[in-house]
Amino acid sequence: MGSPQTFTGLFVVILIAIFILASAIRILREYERGVIFRLGRLVGEKGPGLILLIPIVDRMVKVTLRVVAMDVPPQDVITKDNVSIKVNAVLYFRVIRAEESVVSVENYLYATSQLAQTTLRSVLGEHELDDLLASREKINQELQRIIDERTDPWGVKVTAVEVKDVDLPQEMQRAIAKQAEAERERRAKVIHAEGEFQAAGQLTAAAKVIATEPAAIQLRYLQTLTEISVDKNSTVAFPIPIEFFRGLMGKGSG
Repeated sequence: MGSPQTFTGLFVVILIAIFILASAIRILREYERGVIFRLGRLVGEKGPGLILLIPIVDRMVKVTLRVVAMDVPPQDVITKDNVSIKVNAVLYFRVIRAEESVVSVENYLYATSQLAQTTLRSVLGEHELDDLLASREKINQELQRIIDERTDPWGVKVTAVEVKDVDLPQEMQRAIAKQAEAERERRAKVIHAEGEFQAAGQLTAAAKVIATEPAAIQLRYLQTLTEISVDKNSTVAFPIPIEFFRGLMGKGSG
């Protein structure tokens, strides 16, 4: 029979073996990759599935390939027409080359966030306020292109950039509201003038018809009498054509 010291030593050896075996086995999910360093030198990218490492010698850095949605904090921006605004955005990106995301940059999440903030300020500062409010999609595409070009050496692909909120000063909001109201009034006046012009054209056409057809004025007289008789009026003005008087005057002189 072995001594207690022997059983204790065997137990310690088993624990060490289990610890070494556990540190040598890694399991990566489908959306994860492992960048392996052996004695400080880059070995390569592995995964997904079961990964075997050499204990103490190998070190693995895990990288996720899923799309990351990152909020860009509100940035103070002065537009091209000297309007001070606050703008925030959301950035969508993912790692496409795990090795470069680990070797080329210390922390690709932090670096991408800082790059997005500086690019947002510089790009929006080159546009006027009206362009920023009206051409949102064009500015989003420009931001996405610039940020993607700068993050490409890090193995990061920027898929979309969306400007969310544009916070305007109170005085600028009132000015925009007055401008919108003036624009609505201008359109109303233009529509009213166009209606008057069309009505004048119709009246001119009706006058030409009446001038060529004397009976038309008689029909208009009868229609007017019909409209007047609808109301309860004590006095009715009956229009008589001047030709009627001319006929009477002609007979009297005869």
